[in-house]
Amino acid sequence: MVTRSTLDPIEEARAQVRMRYMRGRRPHPGMMQIGLPASRLTRKKGGAKMPAIQMLQTRWKQIVGEKLFKYCRPEKIQGGRDGRVLVLKVLPQAAPIVQHQAEEIRQRVSVAAGGDIVSVKLIQGQLSSSPTPETSRRRFNALTPKVRKQLNDSTAGIEDKKLRDALVSLGAAVLTLKD
Repeated sequence: MVTRSTLDPIEEARAQVRMRYMRGRRPHPGMMQIGLPASRLTRKKGGAKMPAIQMLQTRWKQIVGEKLFKYCRPEKIQGGRDGRVLVLKVLPQAAPIVQHQAEEIRQRVSVAAGGDIVSVKLIQGQLSSSPTPETSRRRFNALTPKVRKQLNDSTAGIEDKKLRDALVSLGAAVLTLKD
Protein backbone atom coordinates (compact mmCIF):
# COMPACT_ATOMS: atom_id res chain seq x y z
CA MET A 1 0.00 0.00 0.00
CA VAL A 2 1.25 3.45 -0.90
CA THR A 3 1.11 6.04 1.75
CA ARG A 4 0.71 9.74 1.13
CA SER A 5 3.96 10.63 2.70
CA THR A 6 5.96 8.76 0.05
CA LEU A 7 4.47 10.70 -2.90
CA ASP A 8 5.70 14.09 -3.86
CA PRO A 9 2.77 16.51 -3.41
CA ILE A 10 3.91 18.71 -6.31
CA GLU A 11 4.08 15.75 -8.72
CA GLU A 12 0.70 14.58 -7.52
CA ALA A 13 -0.84 18.02 -8.21
CA ARG A 14 0.71 18.08 -11.67
CA ALA A 15 -0.68 14.62 -12.41
CA GLN A 16 -4.16 15.66 -11.30
CA VAL A 17 -4.03 18.75 -13.52
CA ARG A 18 -2.87 16.61 -16.48
CA MET A 19 -5.66 14.12 -15.86
CA ARG A 20 -8.21 16.91 -15.71
CA TYR A 21 -7.21 18.53 -19.04
CA MET A 22 -6.06 15.55 -21.09
CA ARG A 23 -8.43 13.00 -22.53
CA GLY A 24 -7.63 9.39 -22.08
CA ARG A 25 -6.90 7.52 -25.28
CA ARG A 26 -7.77 3.99 -26.15
CA PRO A 27 -4.83 1.62 -26.41
CA HIS A 28 -6.06 0.56 -29.89
CA PRO A 29 -7.67 3.27 -32.04
CA GLY A 30 -10.27 0.84 -33.44
CA MET A 31 -11.65 0.67 -36.95
CA MET A 32 -11.53 3.76 -39.06
CA GLN A 33 -14.93 5.29 -39.68
CA ILE A 34 -15.53 5.48 -43.41
CA GLY A 35 -19.04 6.90 -43.52
CA LEU A 36 -18.09 10.58 -43.67
CA PRO A 37 -15.20 10.23 -46.18
CA ALA A 38 -17.34 7.95 -48.36
CA SER A 39 -20.20 10.42 -48.42
CA ARG A 40 -17.80 13.22 -49.30
CA LEU A 41 -16.41 11.21 -52.20
CA THR A 42 -19.75 10.16 -53.63
CA ARG A 43 -21.58 13.43 -53.06
CA LYS A 44 -20.22 15.01 -56.23
CA LYS A 45 -20.47 11.80 -58.25
CA GLY A 46 -24.17 11.42 -57.64
CA GLY A 47 -24.09 7.82 -56.45
CA ALA A 48 -25.60 5.49 -59.02
CA LYS A 49 -26.22 8.16 -61.66
CA MET A 50 -24.66 7.52 -65.03
CA PRO A 51 -22.33 10.12 -66.57
CA ALA A 52 -24.08 12.95 -68.38
CA ILE A 53 -22.86 11.97 -71.86
CA GLN A 54 -24.08 8.38 -71.49
CA MET A 55 -27.44 9.61 -70.27
CA LEU A 56 -27.65 11.95 -73.28
CA GLN A 57 -26.73 9.18 -75.70
CA THR A 58 -29.37 6.83 -74.34
CA ARG A 59 -32.14 9.46 -74.16
CA TRP A 60 -31.14 11.54 -77.18
CA LYS A 61 -34.27 10.74 -79.19
CA GLN A 62 -36.56 11.91 -76.37
CA ILE A 63 -34.50 15.04 -75.70
CA VAL A 64 -34.26 16.48 -79.22
CA GLY A 65 -37.16 14.80 -80.97
CA GLU A 66 -37.56 12.46 -83.92
CA LYS A 67 -36.55 14.96 -86.62
CA LEU A 68 -33.21 16.08 -85.13
CA PHE A 69 -32.40 12.55 -83.92
CA LYS A 70 -31.91 11.51 -87.56
CA TYR A 71 -29.25 14.16 -88.14
CA CYS A 72 -27.11 14.47 -85.01
CA ARG A 73 -25.71 12.55 -82.03
CA PRO A 74 -23.96 13.75 -78.85
CA GLU A 75 -20.24 12.95 -78.87
CA LYS A 76 -18.88 14.42 -75.63
CA ILE A 77 -19.26 17.16 -73.10
CA GLN A 78 -16.21 19.39 -72.73
CA GLY A 79 -15.59 21.37 -69.58
CA GLY A 80 -14.62 24.99 -70.04
CA ARG A 81 -13.96 27.95 -67.78
CA ASP A 82 -17.39 29.44 -68.29
CA GLY A 83 -19.31 26.16 -68.35
CA ARG A 84 -19.64 22.94 -70.27
CA VAL A 85 -19.84 22.66 -74.07
CA LEU A 86 -21.84 19.92 -75.79
CA VAL A 87 -20.11 18.51 -78.89
CA LEU A 88 -22.51 17.13 -81.49
CA LYS A 89 -21.63 15.04 -84.53
CA VAL A 90 -23.87 16.19 -87.39
CA LEU A 91 -24.44 14.95 -90.91
CA PRO A 92 -22.88 17.54 -93.27
CA GLN A 93 -26.12 17.96 -95.23
CA ALA A 94 -28.08 18.72 -92.04
CA ALA A 95 -25.56 21.05 -90.38
CA PRO A 96 -27.48 24.27 -91.20
CA ILE A 97 -30.70 22.81 -89.81
CA VAL A 98 -29.04 21.71 -86.58
CA GLN A 99 -27.15 25.03 -86.30
CA HIS A 100 -30.45 26.85 -86.55
CA GLN A 101 -31.85 24.70 -83.72
CA ALA A 102 -28.67 24.90 -81.57
CA GLU A 103 -30.12 27.20 -78.90
CA GLU A 104 -33.19 25.02 -78.44
CA ILE A 105 -30.96 21.92 -78.25
CA ARG A 106 -28.76 23.67 -75.68
CA GLN A 107 -31.74 24.51 -73.51
CA ARG A 108 -33.16 20.99 -73.63
CA VAL A 109 -29.79 19.35 -72.97
CA SER A 110 -29.02 21.79 -70.19
CA VAL A 111 -32.18 20.75 -68.40
CA ALA A 112 -31.52 17.04 -68.97
CA ALA A 113 -27.78 17.04 -68.14
CA GLY A 114 -27.55 19.26 -65.12
CA GLY A 115 -28.13 22.84 -66.16
CA ASP A 116 -24.71 24.23 -67.05
CA ILE A 117 -24.37 23.64 -70.81
CA VAL A 118 -23.43 27.04 -72.19
CA SER A 119 -22.98 26.28 -75.89
CA VAL A 120 -23.21 23.63 -78.59
CA LYS A 121 -20.29 22.81 -80.90
CA LEU A 122 -20.99 21.02 -84.18
CA ILE A 123 -18.61 18.56 -85.82
CA GLN A 124 -19.58 17.38 -89.28
CA GLY A 125 -19.20 13.72 -90.13
CA GLN A 126 -20.98 10.42 -90.53
CA LEU A 127 -23.02 9.27 -87.55
CA SER A 128 -21.96 6.17 -85.68
CA SER A 129 -23.84 3.09 -86.69
CA SER A 130 -24.85 2.18 -83.16
CA PRO A 131 -28.02 0.13 -83.27
CA THR A 132 -31.14 2.05 -82.47
CA PRO A 133 -34.28 0.23 -81.35
CA GLU A 134 -35.65 0.33 -84.92
CA THR A 135 -32.52 -1.16 -86.52
CA SER A 136 -31.81 -3.75 -83.85
CA ARG A 137 -34.89 -5.80 -84.69
CA ARG A 138 -34.14 -9.16 -86.24
CA ARG A 139 -35.14 -9.76 -89.81
CA PHE A 140 -36.66 -13.03 -90.97
CA ASN A 141 -36.72 -14.96 -94.22
CA ALA A 142 -39.92 -16.58 -95.37
CA LEU A 143 -39.92 -20.36 -95.00
CA THR A 144 -40.60 -21.91 -98.41
CA PRO A 145 -42.95 -24.88 -98.74
CA LYS A 146 -40.07 -27.04 -100.01
CA VAL A 147 -37.96 -26.30 -96.88
CA ARG A 148 -40.99 -26.89 -94.62
CA LYS A 149 -41.60 -30.28 -96.29
CA GLN A 150 -37.95 -31.25 -95.76
CA LEU A 151 -38.22 -30.25 -92.13
CA ASN A 152 -41.37 -32.31 -91.62
CA ASP A 153 -39.83 -35.32 -93.43
CA SER A 154 -36.69 -35.18 -91.25
CA THR A 155 -38.79 -35.36 -88.07
CA ALA A 156 -41.29 -37.97 -89.35
CA GLY A 157 -39.51 -40.80 -87.51
CA ILE A 158 -40.20 -39.28 -84.08
CA GLU A 159 -43.19 -40.98 -82.43
CA ASP A 160 -43.90 -38.42 -79.68
CA LYS A 161 -46.16 -35.77 -81.25
CA LYS A 162 -45.28 -32.97 -78.78
CA LEU A 163 -41.55 -33.53 -79.27
CA ARG A 164 -41.93 -33.64 -83.07
CA ASP A 165 -43.95 -30.38 -83.09
CA ALA A 166 -41.41 -28.70 -80.82
CA LEU A 167 -38.52 -29.74 -83.08
CA VAL A 168 -40.37 -28.58 -86.20
CA SER A 169 -41.07 -25.15 -84.68
CA LEU A 170 -37.45 -24.86 -83.49
CA GLY A 171 -36.16 -25.80 -86.94
CA ALA A 172 -38.52 -23.32 -88.60
CA ALA A 173 -37.36 -20.54 -86.27
CA VAL A 174 -33.69 -21.27 -86.93
CA LEU A 175 -34.13 -21.52 -90.70
CA THR A 176 -36.07 -18.25 -90.98
CA LEU A 177 -33.47 -16.09 -89.22
CA LYS A 178 -31.49 -13.80 -91.49
CA ASP A 179 -27.76 -13.47 -90.95
